[in-house]
Amino acid sequence: MSVTLVIGTQWGDEGKGKVVDYYSKNADYVVRFQGGNNAGHTIKVGDEVYKLHVVPSGVIQGKTGIIGNGVVIDPEILLQEIDELIQRGKKPKLLISDRANIIMPYHKILDGAEEQFLGDKKIGTTKRGIGPCYSDKVARNGIRAIDLIDKDTLHRLLARILPLKQKMIDIYGIKNKLDEKEILETYNAFGKRLEQYITTTHIELNKAVRKKKNILLEGAQGTMLDVEFGTYPYTTSSHTIAGGSTIGAGIGPKTIDEIIGIVKAYTTRVGEGPLPTELLDKTGEHLQKIGHEFGTTTSRPRRCGWLDLVVVKHSCLISGVTSLAITKLDVLDGLSEIKVCTSYSLHGETIDFFPARIDDVTACKPIYKSFKGWTTMDSSSKKVSDLPKEAQTYLRFIENETDVPIGLVSIGPGRTETIEV
Repeated sequence: MSVTLVIGTQWGDEGKGKVVDYYSKNADYVVRFQGGNNAGHTIKVGDEVYKLHVVPSGVIQGKTGIIGNGVVIDPEILLQEIDELIQRGKKPKLLISDRANIIMPYHKILDGAEEQFLGDKKIGTTKRGIGPCYSDKVARNGIRAIDLIDKDTLHRLLARILPLKQKMIDIYGIKNKLDEKEILETYNAFGKRLEQYITTTHIELNKAVRKKKNILLEGAQGTMLDVEFGTYPYTTSSHTIAGGSTIGAGIGPKTIDEIIGIVKAYTTRVGEGPLPTELLDKTGEHLQKIGHEFGTTTSRPRRCGWLDLVVVKHSCLISGVTSLAITKLDVLDGLSEIKVCTSYSLHGETIDFFPARIDDVTACKPIYKSFKGWTTMDSSSKKVSDLPKEAQTYLRFIENETDVPIGLVSIGPGRTETIEV
């Protein structure tokens, strides 16, 4: 039996989709445990490219995908993804937790309203209703997947919730009027279509653990967007770290055997908030262009910078990462000099930890170690020793600094462009 967890160690977009797809070949179940359709995973199989936002990446490998109770679901988007996969000949094996909260129309309206109200202090959300949905979940005011199936239950919940949401919408000066009958009919119809997938997924997973099945837990976003340990308040609304996986999937922490931290060979982030190693020069443009750094979900350009090992070590510490998967190493091809941030200068003091205060993070100046670059690596390389010596030096430095072994190196977007160490 093996329960493996894959998480992002930076601000998301580390290439988790490819890594999850790669490790899915040995999995029986692939589980999404947090987030919503504000994050996306891109998977390249030959000439085929799949962009998933809610459906777990493992379904591309024909594995059973589970959407756990920790996920918030926009049923319209989920059904669109299912339909598209079926049209492309990939009928997904899918299970949805009956306890997963549902993104409702008012969540999306309020998400956009709050961002507009904040103005230049906005968080930079995707305006897809994720934050307001998680807020309602914690406030015990949410609608869950199981509620979509029973029309009477859904009607009772909407009758209680909609007047409150309408008052909030009116306060923001938005002209939208929530139509209870329309929402009831639309979301009950969604429920009828999704009913075949909705079940007690935590029971299914715990049975699988006892039967010694292979389970792969798939995180969305990255550690620095975690609502506790990220660049708060410029974070997502869920727990992206290892601790969030057992809550969001409904299995015990002792079941996890391996925690793989995905590290992009440089740093990116989408949206607002500080990024200590951000590059606003030609090198930053190179990383964005060669790395195709545009959001899978939003198409927004990603801000780019040098690898920040303060961030990666922070992530490894709080999640107990047991091995690293380095992605997009090939994007650094052609750079004469490559830099890595090893610590920060904060108000004249050198620190090697990630501060809690967002103003301190903004004030942090990266302290770099420089490396000689390399020309072009062979994407057909099968061993680390096949890579340019300068790239090998770069990888060894990451290992030594984090004190976590590298288990996988991605040197291209395709499945075969992967080296197991």
